[in-house]
Amino acid sequence: MAAPLAGLKVIELARVLAGPWAGQTLSDLGAEVIKIESPEGDDTRQWGPPFVERGEDRSSSYFHSANRGKASVVVDLRSPEGQAKMLELLEGADILIENFKTGGLAKYGLDYHSLKGRFPELIYCSITGFGQTGPYAHRPGYDFIIQGMSGLMSITGEPDGPPQKHGMAITDIFTGIYSTTAILAAVYQRASTGLGQHIDMALMDCAVAITGNQAMNYLTTGTAPTRLGNAHPNLTPYEVFETSDGHIIIATGNDGQFRRLCMLLGLDDMASDPDYASNALRVANRPAMNSRIAAATRMKTRTELLQACEENTVPAGPINTMEDTFNDPQVKARGMQIELDGVPGINSPFKFSGAELSLHRAAPKLGEDG
Repeated sequence: MAAPLAGLKVIELARVLAGPWAGQTLSDLGAEVIKIESPEGDDTRQWGPPFVERGEDRSSSYFHSANRGKASVVVDLRSPEGQAKMLELLEGADILIENFKTGGLAKYGLDYHSLKGRFPELIYCSITGFGQTGPYAHRPGYDFIIQGMSGLMSITGEPDGPPQKHGMAITDIFTGIYSTTAILAAVYQRASTGLGQHIDMALMDCAVAITGNQAMNYLTTGTAPTRLGNAHPNLTPYEVFETSDGHIIIATGNDGQFRRLCMLLGLDDMASDPDYASNALRVANRPAMNSRIAAATRMKTRTELLQACEENTVPAGPINTMEDTFNDPQVKARGMQIELDGVPGINSPFKFSGAELSLHRAAPKLGEDG
């Protein structure tokens, strides 16, 4: 079976994470992706240790996480020859992804307005920290800073501790995913209009967009949400609980699940207590309720409590290390770990009934294809 995007040609003039993540996703889905690198290479090739060693090539694991399936072509945009080579590569291309500073490609004649006359069908996706417009458009964008500015860090961490960033560069990743969605929407629209267009993607916009229910809580009430650690602002019990030999997550989402949790913990009276009859009441009475639940969970082992929750259809789960995750039977069954050219990797999550992914090569060596 063919991959869904077979036949599409992508020029990736991007580095670090958000742009390369979009390019890798399109490659996994079958597009031909040509990664344009400076003579020095993508910055992240040096972001280690750890590194993947392949003969004379030594690129970081970080680089390999976002660049599989691509060809690598070295182009020096500062030279007329490099600019001419870029125009040659754009012949027949469907999509260009770039993450230069706003206006950064204009001096090379490679901005959207310079190219749209020659390549009217080109879908040109610009990824920046703050977008092409607004008072911050000139600023460079870094995931850590965006996490702080977007409000994400204000709701992450323990109530009595400092704000915390996410363990991954989450605004970069989400911007890559949103960019892929926008690109494919533009491809669909081009089928009826015959024209490409410019897509303006910003880490800040994407970060604000994913604040989701927490932002809605603020917009509805005028009160900014605060850090709750592992607790949920709208649901309870929905957090981490201690057992006699570790911790687990219990995530009840309705009244029936709450009652079954109480019964399996031997808290029969709580199951029918009017103070906890609805989620709103449980939120209002959260401290007293969670105190009793926590005392009960500490009387059971991690394995014992997880098994009891599963048998009683109470949503619960372990807190895995990466080693635990990749040894998990469900992760193995879904084929989420792959190996390409001797390099381990993480599979894309797409599963199609009538198509296959294009997992054909590991991340390229610098200049491997030109």
